[in-house]
Amino acid sequence: MAENLLTVENINKSFGEKQLLEGISFGVNKGQKVALVARNGAGKSTLLNIISKRILPDSGEVSFRNDIHYIYLEQNPFLDSQLSVLEVIFTSDNPAMVAVREYEEAMYLASKSDNEQNHERLIDAMSEVDRLSAWDYESRAKEILSKLGITNLEQKVSTLSGGEKKKVALSKVLIEGCDFLILDEPTNHLDVAMIEWLEDFLKRSALSLLVVTHDRYFINNVCTDVYEIDRGQVFKYKGDYNYFLVNKELRETIYRQEVEKAKNLYKKELDWMRRMPKARTTKSKARIDSFYDLKEKTEVRFDQKAADLSIQSQRMGKKILEISNISKKFDQKVILDDFTYAFKSGDKIGIIGSNGVGKSTFLNIITEKERADTGKISIGQTIKYGYYTQNGLEEKDDMRVIDIIKEVAESIKLNDRTELSASLFLTYFGFGTDLQYNFYSNLSGGERRRLYLLKVLISNPNFLILDEPTNDLDIYNLGVLENFLKEYQGCLLIVSHDRSFMDNLVDHIFVFEGAGKIRDYHSNYTDYIELKTQEDKIKLQQERENNQKDKAKQKNAELSIPKDQTKRKLSYNEQREFEKIEKDLPLLEIEKEEISSKLSSENLSPDDLISLSLRYEAVDLEIGEKELRWIELSEFL
Repeated sequence: MAENLLTVENINKSFGEKQLLEGISFGVNKGQKVALVARNGAGKSTLLNIISKRILPDSGEVSFRNDIHYIYLEQNPFLDSQLSVLEVIFTSDNPAMVAVREYEEAMYLASKSDNEQNHERLIDAMSEVDRLSAWDYESRAKEILSKLGITNLEQKVSTLSGGEKKKVALSKVLIEGCDFLILDEPTNHLDVAMIEWLEDFLKRSALSLLVVTHDRYFINNVCTDVYEIDRGQVFKYKGDYNYFLVNKELRETIYRQEVEKAKNLYKKELDWMRRMPKARTTKSKARIDSFYDLKEKTEVRFDQKAADLSIQSQRMGKKILEISNISKKFDQKVILDDFTYAFKSGDKIGIIGSNGVGKSTFLNIITEKERADTGKISIGQTIKYGYYTQNGLEEKDDMRVIDIIKEVAESIKLNDRTELSASLFLTYFGFGTDLQYNFYSNLSGGERRRLYLLKVLISNPNFLILDEPTNDLDIYNLGVLENFLKEYQGCLLIVSHDRSFMDNLVDHIFVFEGAGKIRDYHSNYTDYIELKTQEDKIKLQQERENNQKDKAKQKNAELSIPKDQTKRKLSYNEQREFEKIEKDLPLLEIEKEEISSKLSSENLSPDDLISLSLRYEAVDLEIGEKELRWIELSEFL
């Protein structure tokens, strides 16, 4: 029987007159990894805050199993600005974390000043880490920090950007560990490599997970279940995002049929009610009560599937945008190195690469907001840019949403020669009438970014540049934007960490590989990743072979040196390393045997088989490396 870790029972929450959550109930069992999806404004973040006991519900109850430890990472986590990154990450009562924090601080002081007091503190700290067997804890912490791009542990939180703070908070959560993890949009501010590492980390982990995310690849790769909040109810789907889509459509089709039947029955019952029945008998009273229930069901309003919009782009001449041998660097950091490309009509190109490699700088150069150091940018006379940046919309607190859009255009022309009014355009992208006449100052951060995106789109550009347009969009609005861009006739250039979004829209990718190098790859994101994985495997194999050759050469060289010239004592750190290897090797051999035994089982799923095979390979490699290091160190004993 499944072990229940979280129970949410009949949660109700309203703000003023707005009923945000009504009768929400569900549970999460041990081992489940659940994606919670709903439209923007449906109360997902509010529900997470109630579950994590940050805010109280109006009614209802949330309970965790008593013996579990849970952690909630919100979208915009608060960090003490006076602390350093190191202090934030290792602020915990966990004994192993306390010991590792003391060791890190002692190491830092010893590196700054080699006095006896610092040396003694370092030895004491190392002894405590030894006592708690926390060396693996430290190495795990360093792996997580490096994978999320956190290198300067002494940096003050006050100097970090919003994205950097999110990475620090995420690192702290993953390092500390828990039984049940609650995440609100964890992939925002992470580049693709970081997201893929996080997916792998969470997949391998035994923890249970409740996550709000619009990243469909993340849901497919990590989650076992999808829970959807719709019309005040929670619908559960045992499967990934693709399974959810198919079965959601099936559920809605059945529900529409039920509503249609209810409407037909309602007409008959309405005639009966108009004859003014006297509710004197139990039977007639029940029929009257049923009539009002029926009436409520017929008043259900279904979201209309947004029709594909094909806007009429401005005429584009033969010359579009030509980039010739451009280079750019900041101090000694090379951002672009002799890049050339001539855009063609209908190009839909995605840009991927790690944070900080120059993607936004490249966009600013081609839109002439920045100058390249060398090279030439030539823009066709008919080109009209629409550039959506990460900076957001200029503050317009005293203006209504509809007026902000009408500043740009009263309507947008479609390819069928009709026009779509500014109001209908807003409705298409989820801005209902009430929201259209609301003031900008009352909008949430996500609504402001969405409004900014629509302001760019309604300007009717023929060269559209979007820098991370999917942040703050729910899954439903993301689908609407995708459909819109699929019908877009101009050139499209997208920077996004949303891999599904990229796959659905682009067939050509600029890969920013660092040091100014840009790979021009003519296919979609998934094809590129498959190619990159194969290249990485070949590269890793070559590195292993080269390392083995180098070690063999080194061994031969050492054998040719007289023994009295090679003798020396192990340092304190080397002695500890040697002892740790002697402890680790038997454990690794046991794990290798256990994996080998499991691989012989006939009951493994394909996913388990792949996972175990990869782990077997990693353990076998680690054993080989540790054995070589043990031999190397043992020669000095």
